Amino acid sequence: MRAVHVTRFGGPEVLEVREVPDPVAAAGEVVVDVAAADVMFLDTKLRSGWGTEFFAVEPPYVPGGAIAGVVTGVGPDVDPAWIGKRVATATAASGIGGGLPIGGYAERALAKAQTLIEVPDELTSAQAVALTHDGRTSLAVFDRAALQPGEWVLITAAGGGLGTLLIQFAHAAGVRVIAAARGSEKLRLAERLGADAAIDYSQPDWVDKARAETGGAGVNVVLDGAGGELGRAATDTLADGGRFIGYGSAAGNFADLDRAALAARDVVILGLFDITGENTDWHALADRAQSALVAGEIEVVIGQTFTLDQAVEAHAAIENRTALGRTLITN
Repeated sequence: MRAVHVTRFGGPEVLEVREVPDPVAAAGEVVVDVAAADVMFLDTKLRSGWGTEFFAVEPPYVPGGAIAGVVTGVGPDVDPAWIGKRVATATAASGIGGGLPIGGYAERALAKAQTLIEVPDELTSAQAVALTHDGRTSLAVFDRAALQPGEWVLITAAGGGLGTLLIQFAHAAGVRVIAAARGSEKLRLAERLGADAAIDYSQPDWVDKARAETGGAGVNVVLDGAGGELGRAATDTLADGGRFIGYGSAAGNFADLDRAALAARDVVILGLFDITGENTDWHALADRAQSALVAGEIEVVIGQTFTLDQAVEAHAAIENRTALGRTLITN
């Protein structure tokens, strides 16, 4: 079979399609014929050589932590009824709070039977894989934020997969949404999805503009998918007693916050691992996200798709900040 490999750490050009043996399911595993694989910002960071102290990847390896497709083989202890079913899942090596997001950019991939989510007939494999990470994570963030009707929320990285879902969940809950993103195309998308205001955070006065939308009072909640200096600056939009939830690092790293100063303003700070824990029911969150999509309550934004042979272009689109919503590789 064919699979994309990171041949060495570096730019997108280090991605190369190679012929490799078909995977064989071990105990607790299944083989999935991959129809679509998610391409994450994290994939591009790991490919560049970042994060090896957190993720023990070593070239050559196959990137990609989420897939959708049809189960074609099962391990010796897995229910054979899975064969022929269409599923969305993390790859066998991947996992929340651990594991490695690898193995997905391929014609066939391994997954753990316990992570399989059956895809309803109403959804495409592309839609299902686009929700595999973002659907459940956006609901975990949204639930923990405890947004109330009439509150103001600022969502950074609002044009990405998580951001576009959070805009819709917040809007449906009667929350007033300020979307912060880069470029007019992402801002128009945010407004179409229900944002009350959309602000370009590449502009130096973006914090002042965001606060002005609230009449100067400040937002009640920041949902930060950007991180870095953008995430830190977003705290300046918060009203005293507000909540800051940081779950992303699209700007390069998680936000470096002045926690003492924020504590003095009674701002509650939560990170990604404060949102979830051992008792988080990821299956239930995934089912909720799929049900919302089937019911037409949300739209999953797939901004661009590429083939295995176009993996270089897929990574370049994310790194150039031109990607909207989710980026996928399809077979």
